[in-house]
Amino acid sequence: MKVLILGVNGFIGSHLTDRILSETTWEIRGMDLAKNKVTEHFDNPRFSFLHGDISTSSEWIEYQVHDCNVVLPLVAIATPKVYVTDPLKVFGLDFEENLKVVKYCVKHHKRILFPSTSEVYGMCNDEEFDEETSQFVTGPVPMTRWIYSTSKQLLDRVIWSYGQQRGLKFTLFRPFNWVGPRLDSLKAAKEGSSRLATQFAWNLLSGKPLNLVDGGNALRCYCDIDDAIDGLMSILRNEGGKADGKIFNIGNPQNCLSVREIAELMIGIWDVHPFRLERGLPQGSVVDVVSGEYYGSGYQDVARRVPSIKRMQEVFGFQPKTGITESLKKMLDSVIDEFMSLEKM
Repeated sequence: MKVLILGVNGFIGSHLTDRILSETTWEIRGMDLAKNKVTEHFDNPRFSFLHGDISTSSEWIEYQVHDCNVVLPLVAIATPKVYVTDPLKVFGLDFEENLKVVKYCVKHHKRILFPSTSEVYGMCNDEEFDEETSQFVTGPVPMTRWIYSTSKQLLDRVIWSYGQQRGLKFTLFRPFNWVGPRLDSLKAAKEGSSRLATQFAWNLLSGKPLNLVDGGNALRCYCDIDDAIDGLMSILRNEGGKADGKIFNIGNPQNCLSVREIAELMIGIWDVHPFRLERGLPQGSVVDVVSGEYYGSGYQDVARRVPSIKRMQEVFGFQPKTGITESLKKMLDSVIDEFMSLEKM
């Protein structure tokens, strides 16, 4: 099987590449603007890489869609700060550019695995979010934070309709706060535009307090990247066509914590970490910040986000097993490794 991964150097793409090349005989065609997370595979004859931009590499992408069996368009802006500061950039990449890829898959009759998002559920009041019955509840138009959620939601609906009317073979999967090594780059963290765990790690390294937006009361369910890739590989293998035309949440309802609790866990790990002790770096601390000041006036948060994973369990026997403390330790160690590598340059 030939797999096309757009955004191969990203968090999901790089971990998926590791797993495919170690566990299968499949080939990977990958494209990204950076390559640092996948360079170890450049000598593998089953891995081909193009340094390219999804918005300017249409001809190459269409050729690869035609030549491959399954397509994963993982390119997206997925950081809340950018949703507020540059919503048109989010829409242009996350919706418009990915729609082109969807249409190539329709044209060439190829299977697509599309990364939806837990954010499509928005402010749904369900105890657990179900893929096909939970309501999507987003905020008013001036809250530009919802540009990401609604861009993804509209693509979900377009892909579903292509499946019904044009026979597109597809699966939608919804990541719920996947966490682990390579989540974001330190460059993004320095700019304040990385996701939560990486941002906290950078603040600890740089001696800054961890910012608890609106008290850090928002509840999230965190899933270790290795567990998440277990689930994604089951969907890719698609034994018996069990994933065709389906939507799957991939997360870990057992790892539900508030942002404040995540901060406290990371500080606990950091305060006893050999790297901090050897260098005499400050212990971790927290500070409460107002969301409007931290993100901007277009930000609106979700109080709780808990997935139902019954479908993944029933169809594929999916069972995440990694605790959040272990995941955070792995993630923090990877950030420290990156920090030390940059020091040597």
